[in-house]
Amino acid sequence: MVRVTNAPASMRRRKRLLKRARGFWGDRKNHIRQSSNAVMSAMAFNYRHRKNKKSDFRKLWITRVGIGAKINGLSYSKFMNGLKKAGCELNRKVLSEIAIHDPASFKAVADMAKKALA
Repeated sequence: MVRVTNAPASMRRRKRLLKRARGFWGDRKNHIRQSSNAVMSAMAFNYRHRKNKKSDFRKLWITRVGIGAKINGLSYSKFMNGLKKAGCELNRKVLSEIAIHDPASFKAVADMAKKALA
């Protein structure tokens, strides 16, 4: 009797697995067993890491804004409080971009925050 391997289906499964493992390093990209473990781990963590990315960027923006505020003689919390009192609706992402690329504009925003605090 002929040995039945169900070759088309098993090859399709392996191909799908290796397609997901593309870009992995070393044996994890082209060996079935290592690829299987690597892909399962990646699939388990990808949801969590997509959520973490948002908080990572927020931390980065806060750090940048805090440094810009320090340069202009304010702490981060006082700077943000002053902006809130002044009615400024700029978010942290925009403020961090201004702090990096346009220090003169950031100084104007910081002065506005200082006036609102006084």
